[in-house]
Amino acid sequence: MKISFVAFLLFCGICFGQNNTDTSLYMKSDKITYLTDIGSESGDLYKTIGHHGPAIENEWMALRIYFSEKVAIDVYSKQKPGLELKGASWYPTPEQQKGVWGADYYKVANTVGLGGVKLWDGEKVVPLNPVSNRLARVGKTDNTSWMEMISKGVPYKGGKVDILIRVTVFSGKREAKVEAICLSKTKVQFVTGVNYFKDFKSDKGANYIAVWGLHPEDVAAESIEVGAAIKYNPKDYVKNVDDGTQYLLVSKPTNHLETTILSSCAKEQELNTFDKLVSYVKK
Repeated sequence: MKISFVAFLLFCGICFGQNNTDTSLYMKSDKITYLTDIGSESGDLYKTIGHHGPAIENEWMALRIYFSEKVAIDVYSKQKPGLELKGASWYPTPEQQKGVWGADYYKVANTVGLGGVKLWDGEKVVPLNPVSNRLARVGKTDNTSWMEMISKGVPYKGGKVDILIRVTVFSGKREAKVEAICLSKTKVQFVTGVNYFKDFKSDKGANYIAVWGLHPEDVAAESIEVGAAIKYNPKDYVKNVDDGTQYLLVSKPTNHLETTILSSCAKEQELNTFDKLVSYVKK
């Protein structure tokens, strides 16, 4: 009887201790070899890296950071919980998308995307570009996966700063954490937020912004409504900006900033409407 009970506990440990997250970083020319880090003095490997930059996923969504002047965060939406990056490489076939696979319904355009980070010079948004070097890294722990992008030598207010963006997904948790860190010995103003398009629904609370609607996507097999939300500590920010394409949050001068992001779509079973997304975010 003891042996059976021990076996049961081991079985439960394997099942419930499983890390349902993953990373993906590879060159388009070599889809077999997965990398842990890569760099470029030009700051642009958009066309040479698979899915245009490092990517991570948990059961409900995948996220990528564009390895280009955008450094925006983009979303891959899923119909059912599971890991898909290794099989889909972000772009499943039309047949797979109309079956049970996810798809790239989200469009970033010229924005921060969902929780992406840039700088603020007191008057306007400052991109993390040009750079003296840009580095991408991915890694895993027992129950998380993370990706980082370091933009070195970014011009800012007459000087240059090094900025690290880290995104972490958690096994069994819908939300992802986004951190912005200034590695230089100076404080900066970060700007983050969430983008939107015409006819989007939106809801703003004291510590969150949620949006829902159809993205003008050109790579997915069909158009599906997508929801996105960012949660933040209002004490960290001094200004909100709506530029007609994105709701932006401007931070106080700091070395470190942290937000939480999540996304869902109309094809999934749980947060498949705007009201359900907003209700979840408010909890």
